[in-house]
Amino acid sequence: MPTAEDVKARIEASIPGATAEVQSPDNVHFNARVVSEAFAGLSRIEQHRLVYAAFEGELGAAIHALQLKTETP
Repeated sequence: MPTAEDVKARIEASIPGATAEVQSPDNVHFNARVVSEAFAGLSRIEQHRLVYAAFEGELGAAIHALQLKTETP
């Protein structure tokens, strides 16, 4: 079962230069705020897809929910 630190590390590893703040009350439901230059020019949906790509196959399983807030610096 992933922890908030695991989710943070995965996001930051998959999006170079990104910073993530991740919280989880139960290591199943996660809230993340991700800031990255990579989001510049992308729609909100494209930004979220970029983050979700780091968890292919895990969303809905080990990670039941991942609520995102994405921003550019």
